[in-house]
Amino acid sequence: MTWRDTMTRRETRTAAARAARDHAGPPARGWRPVLLRVAGAGLLIATGAIHLDLYLTGYRSIPAIGWLFLLQVIAAFGLALAVLAIPSRLAVASRLAAAAGAGFALATLGGYLLSVWIGLFGFTEVRTTAGIAAGAVEVAAFAVLAALTLAPAPAGGTAKAPARFPAQISPALTRAAGATAAGVALVALVLLGLAVAGAGSPPPAATATGTGLKTTTIGGTTVLANAKGFTLYSFAPDTPAASKCYGSCAAYWPPVTGTAAAGPGLPGTVGTIQRTGGPAQLTYNGHPLYTYIGDTAPGQARGNNLNLYGGLWHEIRVSR
Repeated sequence: MTWRDTMTRRETRTAAARAARDHAGPPARGWRPVLLRVAGAGLLIATGAIHLDLYLTGYRSIPAIGWLFLLQVIAAFGLALAVLAIPSRLAVASRLAAAAGAGFALATLGGYLLSVWIGLFGFTEVRTTAGIAAGAVEVAAFAVLAALTLAPAPAGGTAKAPARFPAQISPALTRAAGATAAGVALVALVLLGLAVAGAGSPPPAATATGTGLKTTTIGGTTVLANAKGFTLYSFAPDTPAASKCYGSCAAYWPPVTGTAAAGPGLPGTVGTIQRTGGPAQLTYNGHPLYTYIGDTAPGQARGNNLNLYGGLWHEIRVSR
């Protein structure tokens, strides 16, 4: 009697286990979750590296924006480490890390789009190669990490109760969530394209005339400013006959263009040089002139003494 009861129990457990396997569907291939984890973490590291470079090459000088970039860098590297370090057998923690990474990528992209369209904290982003690359990486990171979040739990994991969401997700819900995530990624990619197209080229060079140049006092120092009161800068690698600031450099340091002579009461000599493939750029005492995108209001000199794009930037000091 005991032997028959034991065999009956074993057959019952075997049938129950078979039914559970059939209900759960085929197990996920072992390489797929690993590949998604590595790819997702790598994309988070890439976006963190891009934001770190932008932070070090100028954004750190912009109030609020600089701190946001630093927080993005820390979050990107931290989430990448979590995605890589948390083993797949800890299904709940692994899914939460992947979901957090996907949400971070989407939120970071949203911040970039807002800064292009309407500006954030008084700062309006311009189209640059780094910004476009970061946006594309963030879309890819969202797609990969969303797929990792929805991937079937590996066999032998700690999740034994199908009701313990998000350790186990039903196939129907997985398909619906996967389609939604794919749609969100597609929309994000389209919005990125529209933002890039809408942003156009880097902002047009600041225009000025000799009478538009004036002096202003910042921190007890008399500096050269344009007609709106924005500080004008020189770039150390420049020569009296040529500017060395093009491409992304000119996006963040718009050259001052125009043709004019020095205005009344302005000491020094105003001249021009010809930019390659562009208009004439104003010079002051042999220094080509620039404004700085980080100066969001007159009377600021956030670009002074920054070492960016291959050289130092200095406010133009005026001696009377």
